[in-house]
Amino acid sequence: MFVANAASPTSSASAAEALTTEPVEGVSLGEWTARWWRWALNQPVQPFLDPDGRFCEMGQEGPVWFLAGTNGRFRPKRECEVPEGKYLLVPVINMIYWQRGPGDSRLPCKTLQESAAVNNDHLRSAVVLLDDKPVGDVRLFRVKSEGCFPMDPDDPSSPLGAADGYWLMIKPLSRGPHSLVVGANYGESDVAYGGMNQNFEYVLHVGGRTTLSDAADYGRSLIATQ
Repeated sequence: MFVANAASPTSSASAAEALTTEPVEGVSLGEWTARWWRWALNQPVQPFLDPDGRFCEMGQEGPVWFLAGTNGRFRPKRECEVPEGKYLLVPVINMIYWQRGPGDSRLPCKTLQESAAVNNDHLRSAVVLLDDKPVGDVRLFRVKSEGCFPMDPDDPSSPLGAADGYWLMIKPLSRGPHSLVVGANYGESDVAYGGMNQNFEYVLHVGGRTTLSDAADYGRSLIATQ
């Protein structure tokens, strides 16, 4: 387990308060998840295969910093530097379904949405810890894309996709190190695509990396001002 932010300990209440479902710069959470999928599927290396955080900065732009889950086959521990003032979009566990080939090219949007929803109708468990504190009931944060979206935003005629899953939008965190731990899984079902386990961890150095002495000095300065 990664060590929580020593400079700014997080309580369970503040961990829950760190989340938002409001639009970020006028963009809804559903649209941000569509943008996340375009980002994840169009990088030179798929971010959800990142073993240790070496690809954290790849393709990042705008007010929301995208974190990555996994393909369900390994448990990465990643360490990343995140600029101050960035929201964090966390894919707890999710699915996408898109028109992959000639046989899918005429599938209506409703069918794509239903296909993306199947496993998410069978969530077995989901736990997220921010600085070692639970953020609350993750089941309350199921997000569906707004209708279907072109996989290539610059080409409206590109294949359409639909996304569904459990996502967290974390408000900008205070400067310093923060830990994030995610564990979730779908249940086995005759109607689902099979079970999936999602387990990954992050250490997020907000505003740049700090040393233990930096964190201690910062903590003492906070106490001195109280």
